[in-house]
Amino acid sequence: MRTAVIAAQDPPRTGRSGSLPSAPERAEERELAFEGFAYTCRVVRQREPRTAPLLLLGGSSQNRYSWQSHEKWLAPLCTMITVDLPGYGTSDFLPAGYDIDFLADAVQHTLTEIGVPEVNLFGGCFGEVVGLRFAQRHPESVRRIVFAAAAIRLPDLYQEAVPRLSQTLARGDIEQAADGLVRLFMSDPEAGKVRRHAAVARLLQHQFVNQTPDEIRKAVEHNTRLVTHGCYRPLPVPAVPALVFTGEYDTLCTPQMGRELAAAMPGALFTTVREADHLVTVERRQESAELIARFCTDRPLDDLPYCTPVEVPRDGSSPTPA
Repeated sequence: MRTAVIAAQDPPRTGRSGSLPSAPERAEERELAFEGFAYTCRVVRQREPRTAPLLLLGGSSQNRYSWQSHEKWLAPLCTMITVDLPGYGTSDFLPAGYDIDFLADAVQHTLTEIGVPEVNLFGGCFGEVVGLRFAQRHPESVRRIVFAAAAIRLPDLYQEAVPRLSQTLARGDIEQAADGLVRLFMSDPEAGKVRRHAAVARLLQHQFVNQTPDEIRKAVEHNTRLVTHGCYRPLPVPAVPALVFTGEYDTLCTPQMGRELAAAMPGALFTTVREADHLVTVERRQESAELIARFCTDRPLDDLPYCTPVEVPRDGSSPTPA
């Protein structure tokens, strides 16, 4: 098992909360193996944390480096953990026969290997699918939950697009597949004002067009895994503080789908971020990072100018951790 050290980004010189938090340590990378599949996690440690370590599980097209742009707001507050689970990023290919339970257990394996008993859990898009199953299977490891751009059922748009996109990728028509993926993930420009819509669309297009053969193979297998095994099981969810948010113009995992997810979690809060769609954590990086940070440090979410009023879709109040 090898540990590599990579410099973390510098923390901000000033902050909205007043005094400057402690600078994070350098990032370390751990090469791990679970059930015979090699994978890699990245840890940016904070010597003087204000809250539990934050585990970020991103979408299927994201990897352990996708959250580096959020580090300047989050790493000064707590230790940050990102991971390329088996079948994603640079980790080993994972056949679609391995389901979401397997990935959830791989998350627990990660925490055991790096010596972190409890985390604040963030899951975005597909990361929510794995994160929720992880919380259901390993509730003792979860302090708080934040999900973004997520749902407890596969969106109709996704199920309709998967066969078409898989066939397009299989025949090597990357440009056409990239066009389809951008349309799938991003809202129609006519739906409403979305920050950085054109720039993010170009970024996605570039990312999809430049996928390696290994990334394409994993993407096809990922789609097969989701369609085969589904994304949700009605298992108990730990009664910890929880927040679900999405962009107000998310057309893939719509705000109503986000409310459904929040309603399946005891006392979960729900809000939408203004001028954003499914790519809310990219289009509004600072705001989404602040929302995560505020929730994980028990600060109020009321009256944030970039959010709609906070809702509680399920009866009950959000509990406060000890």
